[in-house]
Amino acid sequence: MDQRYLLGNEAIALACLESPVGFVSGYPGTPSSEVIEILASHPDRSSYVEWSVNEKVALENALAAAWCGVRALVTMKHVGLNVAADPLMTSAYTGVTGGLVIMSADDPFAHSSQNEQDSRMFAKFARIPCLDPSTLQEAHDMVRDAFALSEEFGLPVMFRPTTRICHSKGNVTLGPVLAFTGKGEFHKDPRQYVVIPAHTRILHRKLNQKQPVVKKRLSELVYNQCQVRGKTAVIASGIAASYVEEIIPHDVSFMKIGAYPIDEEWLAGFVRMHEKVLVVEELFPMVEEAVREVAGTVAVYGKKTGHAPYEGELSPDSVARIMASCGFSTGIQYPSVQPVPDLPPRPPILCAGCMHRPVFYAIKKVFKDGIYPSDIGCYTLGLQLGAVDTTICMGASITVGSGIFHAGEERDVVATIGDSTFLHTGIPGLMNAVYNGARMTVVILDNRTTAMTGHQPNPNTGCTVCGSPSPPISLEALCRACGVGFVETVDPYDMVTLTAALKDAKARPGVNVVIAKQPCVIIARRAGIKRGRYRVDPDTCTGCGICIKFGCPAIEQHDEKASINDLCSGCAVCAQLCPSGSIGKEGVR
Repeated sequence: MDQRYLLGNEAIALACLESPVGFVSGYPGTPSSEVIEILASHPDRSSYVEWSVNEKVALENALAAAWCGVRALVTMKHVGLNVAADPLMTSAYTGVTGGLVIMSADDPFAHSSQNEQDSRMFAKFARIPCLDPSTLQEAHDMVRDAFALSEEFGLPVMFRPTTRICHSKGNVTLGPVLAFTGKGEFHKDPRQYVVIPAHTRILHRKLNQKQPVVKKRLSELVYNQCQVRGKTAVIASGIAASYVEEIIPHDVSFMKIGAYPIDEEWLAGFVRMHEKVLVVEELFPMVEEAVREVAGTVAVYGKKTGHAPYEGELSPDSVARIMASCGFSTGIQYPSVQPVPDLPPRPPILCAGCMHRPVFYAIKKVFKDGIYPSDIGCYTLGLQLGAVDTTICMGASITVGSGIFHAGEERDVVATIGDSTFLHTGIPGLMNAVYNGARMTVVILDNRTTAMTGHQPNPNTGCTVCGSPSPPISLEALCRACGVGFVETVDPYDMVTLTAALKDAKARPGVNVVIAKQPCVIIARRAGIKRGRYRVDPDTCTGCGICIKFGCPAIEQHDEKASINDLCSGCAVCAQLCPSGSIGKEGVR
């Protein structure tokens, strides 16, 4: 056994190597992304690893591998599970032969997400087991157990870490890495894998018949445990269980839930030994509802009584306050609330030299009164530039734009979407818009990577997650194949060409596509691309403020004059915008 200080996602990845896993797929999404990156680059990896184009594709790939008897892992974040919901629901009917673990990383407090969502509810909906870690060690151990449980029951198993588990660090005891040496083999069984109605009805009955056995087995695991110590009790799940354990008094009983579904008989036996019970969990009151179903006359406190929040992350301090509000003494003294000094806001911003900034600037210039649906990615920060009006989910910019047009809106519609997001779920929306006669401009922001989640490759970048060369997808050919008549690729650093392309698209009927193509500035820097810095000539600068309004963090204003700091990446856009010609390349006169 080896103990190491690890990031949670690293502990999860190493557990896969210990299992051993033979097939890994997923789509990038914080806080889950590091797992596949670690597995793909690990020297002891013996499994197949891929970034898939979206979560539905990833799950279907992994499910097929599991049908072939290969242990498979699929990773995503909670909103990605929505995309994978279709195969998820049916995978419980077909079952698996090799273990299939579905890692859906939840993000309470929406640190980097468009919603707060509880993946445990999807597991309940699909009627598959779910493991919910409370510590990094549990996260590691649960992955190994999840593969075994999946094979024991012939069901996919969901693994639900949260941001605090994925991105915390701590000591984790590891086991030996085991090489995957098997080879998948698919055994034909249409009654199991062809879900026509006649087969589905039988498979559903079998799935329901498994539930009592699954519940009983999960209650035997170390992840569901209890200690009776008094007449009151706290029941907690996931990371909240760790917080409760830190502060719970010695005379208050404690139950930790880490595996679902919960055995109602076991739960009832514990609950009915107490006069009152507090349930602490993040997001949905899933455990609380189960407790209320078996509580009888026992008083139950939690979200439904208003003592615990339905949203956001918990912490030891917030859990202590919840316990105190229900009459549980924790012995913690709360400090008096001190007024927060007026600190300057530090919202996230696009990087200096980011290709997205000139695109949004040009869109606002050409489509002055337009409507701007956008999508999920770094470019969502176009909100700060006044060029993002809607953001819902991956791929929705084009479909929302089409809907706005068909609703009768007469203003120009300009949808923005990234290259990875377009390949994820944007293509069907583009086909739909063309097919149904929408009029709009679609701007694909092609920065050659999946930037927001950590610069993962995609089918547009020319290589796989393992570094193998791959033929890059032609976005132009894809758009034309969808029926788009006007497709033009431009350099977003060339403001004259970019503006002309947008004006041309605006003047044409139907759906028109402009592809703004330039590598992400961070990727370019890593690749050693150096364009040279730009400077402002203070003698000719008029202080007009146009470059300041452009919003690049490399441009500052001092004594009513513009200046350029060390963040400059040399994109030269500010030099093209300056009406007095005061901005030029450093060292060039």
